[in-house]
Amino acid sequence: MSRGSEQKPAVARKSPGLSGIVRIAGDRSISHRALILGGVASGQTRIRGLAEGEDVLRTAEAMRALGAVIRRDGDEWVIGGTGNGALLAPETPLDFGNGGTGARLLMGLAGVYDFDTVFTGDASLSRQPMGRVLDPLRRMGVQVKAMEGDRLPVMLRGPETPAPIRYTLPVASAQVKSAILLAGLNVPGVTTVIEPAITRDHTEKMLIGFGAELLIETDKDGTRTVRLQGRGRLTGQTVDVPGDPSLAAFPLVAALLVPGSDITISNVLMNPTRTGLILTLQDMGADIEILKRRIAGGEEIADLRVRHCELTGVTVPAERALSMIDDYPALSVAAAFARGRTVMNGLQDLRIRERDRLSAMAEGLRLNGVECEEGRDRFSVAGRPDGKGLGNAALKRVSTYLDHHLAMSFLVMGLASEHPVGIDDRRAIATGFPQFLDLMASLGAEIERA
Repeated sequence: MSRGSEQKPAVARKSPGLSGIVRIAGDRSISHRALILGGVASGQTRIRGLAEGEDVLRTAEAMRALGAVIRRDGDEWVIGGTGNGALLAPETPLDFGNGGTGARLLMGLAGVYDFDTVFTGDASLSRQPMGRVLDPLRRMGVQVKAMEGDRLPVMLRGPETPAPIRYTLPVASAQVKSAILLAGLNVPGVTTVIEPAITRDHTEKMLIGFGAELLIETDKDGTRTVRLQGRGRLTGQTVDVPGDPSLAAFPLVAALLVPGSDITISNVLMNPTRTGLILTLQDMGADIEILKRRIAGGEEIADLRVRHCELTGVTVPAERALSMIDDYPALSVAAAFARGRTVMNGLQDLRIRERDRLSAMAEGLRLNGVECEEGRDRFSVAGRPDGKGLGNAALKRVSTYLDHHLAMSFLVMGLASEHPVGIDDRRAIATGFPQFLDLMASLGAEIERA
């Protein structure tokens, strides 16, 4: 997908109260990992509720190119795995489009194999530095050929016998941690990852579920050490993918902002490493009722009933950023309608994502009448509880830079602002949440596909 060609705009307008019950699309983080571990396990893996956005489907295609047999059977995805240590050399480059998660995780999985693997992506992904993943792979003995700044395209070739490493993450990152652990599957001995603070732990939970020998220890200061015994046997599993909390963020915030709204979002993942947005909105006074808490596949899930209410600005602690790193665009929109100022700290990682997400957020908010201040690693938004003056009467469109989180967040903003909010290109939404527009329409949202 290239920016500037055949753009497909969309416009959101002030909506009546939203109502209904919706089931959110499957969690993308868990979906990527289920495809990867199913693809390298022995026997058959069946996945229910797989997220079917473009980025996840690119991961499925990459696993096929590496030897896994993957097919859809009704509502399930069925995988015949290669067995651990038995991936095949891909005949062509692995193209991840805009899917950074799949690219980073598979660099770890395939990079340590003694064959050439080429990783490519679209223009947006090719701007993202990959050094955080490539540096520990180099320490394992992987040869790396990359563009300047460790950017895509990247070619990796593993040594005849990769070396296990003990690696302390310079910055807490679930993707880097996961890439190292996936590499460790085909490394003799014990691969150790030390993280300064807990990040998303889906990889660890799923590795244990597939039969890996994994040990996790947490010190009293919060430092977490994960040890993986390499070259063990993984066995195919049945995986039920819960709803993605980062995708639930959009109907959730919309319901809080649009007067008269009362919706229920069912089957939402409630892993503590992913619930920072819900906690923050509750701190702001959000009417979010957590119903039917239960455990499925080792993960906590629940239904969320969300009703319109007035929000109040808060200061969000930096340590919460890891549990809501993808959710700051949605939070910023909620803050635009809150009473007072919302201050968000610890956002340095937003500078190195799709484009500079922090600057893109500020640009779009200012275009739509929101007062905000941007720092190196902080962001503050002054809200207007009635939405008066927000939006853009001239229908100038927000530049979303092919970032689906930005695209969906600004469309949510238009549902409650005085004036419409338009975005330049809705195509990026297909990357992570292709059902978004239809789901929002089912709740009564006024979004036009221009």
